[in-house]
Amino acid sequence: MAGGNERSMKALKEVWRRAENSLCADCGKPDPDWASSTLGVFICLSCSGIHRNIPSISKVKSLKMDHWDDAQVQFLDKHGNAVTKATYEAHIPIYYYQPTYNDCQVLREQWIRAKYERKEFTEPGKQPPYSEGVKEGILWKRGRDNGQFLPRKFLLSEREGCLKYFTKQDAKEPKINIKIDVINATFQPVKIGNPNGLQITYLKDNKTRNIFVYHESGKEVVDWFNAIRSVQFHYLKVAFPIASDNEIKNRLTRNFLKEGYMEKTGPKQREAFKKRWFTLDHRRLMYFKDPLDAFAKGEVFVGSRENGYSVQKGLPSGTQGNFSWHYGLTIVTPDREYLFTCETETDQLDWITAFTSVINQAMTPQEYASKCLDPISFLS
Repeated sequence: MAGGNERSMKALKEVWRRAENSLCADCGKPDPDWASSTLGVFICLSCSGIHRNIPSISKVKSLKMDHWDDAQVQFLDKHGNAVTKATYEAHIPIYYYQPTYNDCQVLREQWIRAKYERKEFTEPGKQPPYSEGVKEGILWKRGRDNGQFLPRKFLLSEREGCLKYFTKQDAKEPKINIKIDVINATFQPVKIGNPNGLQITYLKDNKTRNIFVYHESGKEVVDWFNAIRSVQFHYLKVAFPIASDNEIKNRLTRNFLKEGYMEKTGPKQREAFKKRWFTLDHRRLMYFKDPLDAFAKGEVFVGSRENGYSVQKGLPSGTQGNFSWHYGLTIVTPDREYLFTCETETDQLDWITAFTSVINQAMTPQEYASKCLDPISFLS
């Protein structure tokens, strides 16, 4: 009996060591140490918890702590991540967002359920609800002034190329009509205080406007997210007919590079530093008094190094403004220097890394065109 166990463990380790099984099949996290004995995939601890919630589809076991019999090891050997992915991920729409281990729970859970439970990607030509070019329904939206979440009707239309929302279900005219090509959407469960919280951001008169929404159903809010990506993809295919699918995919919704509190001072660099919430959305650095503000108090364009932009650790010598946080950084632009302080050295280094990643990238023609943001808008 002991020899059989040793043989099974040796065979299990050989399958486990295959390159195809070195990353979690669902989120890509390195060194997964769990597996599904019914699906044949190697997964991480976090994804194993999601699998455990669909026991009719997947039964998970620890590769280190649980016993695997010969039949189960043979099943893993026959399948593994590559074979199973070839079945369950055979026909993923190019616009569908495939989450990683850095993404929130609702995105990862609905991705796993879409693959294995609903089998949305196993058949060619299958039309999931987010691919129809139109979506209508109720989302709970945070009020701009009172902060209350109230049900609002939203309408997404590929034909009209826009997203609308209505203050009343029977209203004929929308409160806001947003062009699909200026929309970004990113999940913000912590900031919104709801596990299904979604932040919709768009440009209005070249300034950023935020809408915060959620839905009680994780599936529904993720369907909305992918419906926005689907409509954006098809809109951009028409607008940029010579662009490749991957080029267009890279222009769909994106996560913010970095968010968090910093202190800032004004252009004279003698004013007291004030604590504000900052969001770095690629080349747009925005700040808010509160993370859930509808409008940014100010914005600044972050260009490339070859155009005179840089980030430096620390503040210029002789900085006179009073500040309570002592980990400073300076953004240098062709127009002026922007001074910030962070609460911890870790925050400081993270912000520097984020700014550096942007500054080191060459600017696209579209980014040159968008560089019309007036630095004065950042002074308040």
